Amino acid sequence: MPHSSNGLNPALLIARKRDGGALTSSEIGAFIEGYSDGSIPDYQASSLCMAICLRGMNSDEITALTQHMLHSGVTLQWGNAKRPVVDKHSTGGVGDKVSLVLAPLLASVGLAVPMISGRGLGPTGGTLDKLESIPGFRTDLTARQLQEQTQQLGCAISGATHEIAPADQKLYALRDVTGTVPSRALITASILSKKLAEGLGALVLDVKYGSGALMKTERAAVELAECLVTTSAAMGVATTAFVTSMNQPLGTAVGNAIEVEEALDTLRGAGPADLRELTLALGTELMLLSDLASTELQAEATLQDALDSGTALQTFTEMVAAQGGDLARLPRPQQQTNIHSPATGFITRINTEALALAVIELGGGRRLPTDDINHQVGLKILHKVSDHIESGTPLLEIFAPSVAAEIGNQLQTAFTIETCRAERPPLIYRTLRSPAQ
Repeated sequence: MPHSSNGLNPALLIARKRDGGALTSSEIGAFIEGYSDGSIPDYQASSLCMAICLRGMNSDEITALTQHMLHSGVTLQWGNAKRPVVDKHSTGGVGDKVSLVLAPLLASVGLAVPMISGRGLGPTGGTLDKLESIPGFRTDLTARQLQEQTQQLGCAISGATHEIAPADQKLYALRDVTGTVPSRALITASILSKKLAEGLGALVLDVKYGSGALMKTERAAVELAECLVTTSAAMGVATTAFVTSMNQPLGTAVGNAIEVEEALDTLRGAGPADLRELTLALGTELMLLSDLASTELQAEATLQDALDSGTALQTFTEMVAAQGGDLARLPRPQQQTNIHSPATGFITRINTEALALAVIELGGGRRLPTDDINHQVGLKILHKVSDHIESGTPLLEIFAPSVAAEIGNQLQTAFTIETCRAERPPLIYRTLRSPAQ
């Protein structure tokens, strides 16, 4: 029976977890060490992940897993930093370009944001994919470069490196091909091992649910949010989670370059109301957690001023330039095609996932990790839930070289139009804070 380099017998852990038993912190640590150094093979690691997926983990196990994954690599140390170090994480949504606005906005009001982001996962868009639509923009900063730029400018947005939480990168790649991504314990450890390695003093989480989110129900989103907040707080980081709607796209733009343009509009003090509202809510919470404001009103006013004055836009421009990007060469949308409403009435539902999948089919996203992206492809959503629309009026605009008839039909049928008005869904459903806050 094979053992890992540190003497662990993985088969015993797998059998105990399959039977619903708990693992100790030292056992979890030995497993992470063994899988990281290659002495535990993929088939045993995937078996344990499947057992965790089926049986779950208790709070102590999740905290231990997060800690050991976090400490599998380097952690950023800030010493006597002049700025409070904070970050935000979203579980992913359609049209979610909040990070592009929030990171420079927070930096412009005195916070430090060393943001480690990811690529698109299934129908949800990725922050790195959006930023890479800016010609020359580097998303491969080393841990040292990430830290130095954050100290200099107040923010940086880059991808995960092999230095930070390397165990998560290896384990996530395995989970992706073995059907063990949707595990609350594994999701929590994956998110927090990367975020807490940044050396944070405070963290906000945007846990989305709905047709365009990983979590399809509010209950599943709340359970994940509770797990994230509890685990992060147990590791000494003040954390708040917002459970938000993804039953329609955030903002109006869905794509890559087109979302960067919408983020720029928001940084100029304009932009869609829902994008601005959510960005300000997350930013306000981080200012309060960092003691940079004493009331929500004060925090929001400070953030609004940074948007309206152009200060946040200037910080974004400096960040892009520091990472090699050229905003003047941001691709413009390609040929436009309109999709029209088939009926007169009120929009009562939007199949957000269908919109995102159409963008992927048009070349604006990936089916496989190796696929190239056409960053100019995207959609502009012209009407949202509760809006009244006349038959023949454009529902959305498509920016793509060509649009097959079946994709046009898919986009048209993503909108449910009825005679009775539906209530506009709230943007933020719940807010969960760690007990000490």
